[in-house]
Amino acid sequence: MEKLPLFDLPEGDDSPRSMPLAARMRPRAFAGFVGQEHLVAEGRVFRKCIESDELPSIILWGPPGSGKTTLAQIIANVTKSYFSPLSAVSAGVADLRRVIAEAKKRLRASGQRTILFVDEIHRFNKAQQDAVLPFVENGTVTLIGATTENPSFEVIAPLLSRCRTFRLNLLSEQEIRLIVERAIKDEEGGLGEFKVGVAEEALQHLVAMSNGDARVALNALEMATFASLPDSDGQRLISLPAVEEALQHRALLYDKSGDQHYDLISALHKSLRGSDPDAALYWLGRMLEAGEDPLYIARRLVRFASEDVGMADPQALTIAVTAQQAVHFVGLPEGNLALAEAVVYLATAPKSNSLYQAYSRVQEDIQHGRNEPVPLHLRNPVTGLMRQTGYGKGYKYAHDYPGHFVQQQNLPSSLQGKRYYLPGDQGYEKEIAARLRRWWGETKL
Repeated sequence: MEKLPLFDLPEGDDSPRSMPLAARMRPRAFAGFVGQEHLVAEGRVFRKCIESDELPSIILWGPPGSGKTTLAQIIANVTKSYFSPLSAVSAGVADLRRVIAEAKKRLRASGQRTILFVDEIHRFNKAQQDAVLPFVENGTVTLIGATTENPSFEVIAPLLSRCRTFRLNLLSEQEIRLIVERAIKDEEGGLGEFKVGVAEEALQHLVAMSNGDARVALNALEMATFASLPDSDGQRLISLPAVEEALQHRALLYDKSGDQHYDLISALHKSLRGSDPDAALYWLGRMLEAGEDPLYIARRLVRFASEDVGMADPQALTIAVTAQQAVHFVGLPEGNLALAEAVVYLATAPKSNSLYQAYSRVQEDIQHGRNEPVPLHLRNPVTGLMRQTGYGKGYKYAHDYPGHFVQQQNLPSSLQGKRYYLPGDQGYEKEIAARLRRWWGETKL
């Protein structure tokens, strides 16, 4: 019986040298796979299911270059399944029907199962997803869908319910560096025969600017290699300018774990506090263009919204959190503008640290004062015994009074009259101060 190939090879030259470095360096087994230890480490349920050939249809959800396609091919190898890859960008219902018809014949003829790998499955429309649904359900094919988008929004519910979703993480800089160093030394599929040497500053820039995408790193490495002429000993030394040109991204002076990291975020924070949108945008750009984690910046903006704008403009916190959600949803570079919008809003918002100071005073009293009991009239009388002992006695229900307000004691007796929150005179806090004065007179101001 004719043995069917595990992979559909590209048309034309089948030689690995005709493929990009990223494709040539794909490992065929778990031993060579880098990253995603939460899934593929020894003893993990995901890996055990693969090795026992019990893996159901799955969706691999993760950022570009995190290993989704490679992992799908490893699964096919380990389970000895036929691997039929389709790209949702170009494939249609007719392509799906062809793969499924071939899978049926293969199953009848040799008992070999077929893995239908759909890259960018989020681009399939409902009709295309519906077309594959019955054959996933009856086991004609094992579906492995790869997507960079949240499958909860992009994959129809019936198909999603028949698949397990596994999240792949962005590769770390250490993992990218390992992949690059392997490619430099590998003589079979990598660049070993070219005697490649990479300057340390060039390697650091390549790793940092790939943003966790192994494909970007390897393809840029290959381009930089062929752009670097061999010396008299036949060695190719890849310099920083060669990597910059291959990546089309200039190396900026920035150390994400050193002084530059802390200096620039400090400059951004102080420019926001100083109500200077131009300076704030500049320092934001310096960090983003150098490869800083945008979610780190977003977290700092959320902190700033509470600490330095506070109740002078309560909408500031909403804007900052929305910017974080936008960056998480669309990624970079599109998310840069969401951060820029938040930075301009925060820089131009009225400022107040009244909330920050108020909570600091609360912390001081809690840490160094007595833990006072809750006044009886503020306690909820859940049982009859509680009512008999005075729980809730004398409590004034605010909605029963004009303006839905009534003065009563809400702090423990020892703290009665204590002031924590002192509203400022900027923005919305002017209105807060007037409201408190109406309610409490001068006792709260």
